[in-house]
Amino acid sequence: MYIMKEKVILAYSGGLDTSIIVPWLMENYDLEVIAACMDVGQGDDMELVKQKAIKSGASKIYVEDLKEEFVTEYCFKAIKARAVYEEKYMLGTSLARPSMSKRLVEIAHEEGAKYICHGCTGKGNDQVRFEVGIAAFDPTIKIIAPWRIWDIKSREDAIDYAALKGVEISVTKEKIYSRDKNLWHLSHEGGDLEDLMNEHKIDMYQMVTPAEQVPDVVNHVEISFEQGVPKKVNGEEIAPVQLIELLNKIAGENGIGVIDIVENRLVGMKSRGVYETPAGTLLYAAHKELEYVTLDKEALHFKEIVAKKYGELIYEGLWFTPLREAIDAFIESTQTNVTGTVKLKLYKGNMTVSSIDTKFALYDEGISSFGASELYSHKDSEGFINLFGLPSKITAYVRNKNK
Repeated sequence: MYIMKEKVILAYSGGLDTSIIVPWLMENYDLEVIAACMDVGQGDDMELVKQKAIKSGASKIYVEDLKEEFVTEYCFKAIKARAVYEEKYMLGTSLARPSMSKRLVEIAHEEGAKYICHGCTGKGNDQVRFEVGIAAFDPTIKIIAPWRIWDIKSREDAIDYAALKGVEISVTKEKIYSRDKNLWHLSHEGGDLEDLMNEHKIDMYQMVTPAEQVPDVVNHVEISFEQGVPKKVNGEEIAPVQLIELLNKIAGENGIGVIDIVENRLVGMKSRGVYETPAGTLLYAAHKELEYVTLDKEALHFKEIVAKKYGELIYEGLWFTPLREAIDAFIESTQTNVTGTVKLKLYKGNMTVSSIDTKFALYDEGISSFGASELYSHKDSEGFINLFGLPSKITAYVRNKNK
């Protein structure tokens, strides 16, 4: 009697790690391998990805188009929160993992699979993001994480294993950067970046033109928001995915959107990465300027505290948590009047604000002007200062009395 094998769903990208995991799983487990590729805008030829997975030994492959969900349910929420990690990283990889984890569980349920396998290393953050995300939907699913158990110790070893198994890969020992790309960003890690004395090489860029190579021309872009959500570019309403693609092109051509960061990984070590986030850089900057003029002081300042925590939750794989949902409720309430258009000036890797147009501006020229105003009297400031400075005066009196 034929006994059906149990199934494992492999989070498959077609890159170095997941490509060699297919034959490795077949060598080491008596499981049917089903590949699942999540399209979040990495730009791969999905037909070739399908062919590669089957050729490597997978029994079937799912290719899931998650681009719209990724942008609207994750990236746009990050914009509204202005979530960054350690003041620089706009969370490109981190934002993609929740939607991927959720869909992996759904596929596992559809296939009746008890296992999910990923290609994350034992030193990285993504193993946490995937596994915590999976557990949030089905804690009974068992995880197979080859990098934590196999004999392969490095990317060089992985390349040798691919050659041994006849698996086609695009990575070489000379160009050995570990990359993760989606609509929001492209990350580069490993290789010569691991030596902090090495200036990163601009020829690694794929989304952004190096500032040195950008034409000596000033350009402008207008971004319009409705309740914190970007809707238009240069006055034209654009669908979410296409909006990100267009702003990636505009920012990239103007040399905008690259950071070089040494970050504190969730697993306890520091790591260096070069991240390209062209559209995100423009969107965060424009959204921030619009908030400056539409949010009152206390809401703005408290939101800046919340944004830091929100960024940490995303980075640490804690998207599917009550705290993130609660913070979202606060953020949504702050975005009611974050509607308007911000014009940015772009020049050889730099950007400045040209103008802000919104009917919800709390800035009032009549009040802020140095001239006369019916709403504000210069005389009023004297009483305010006396009351505001009273604690300082009392402290000084006591200090002086006890000298």
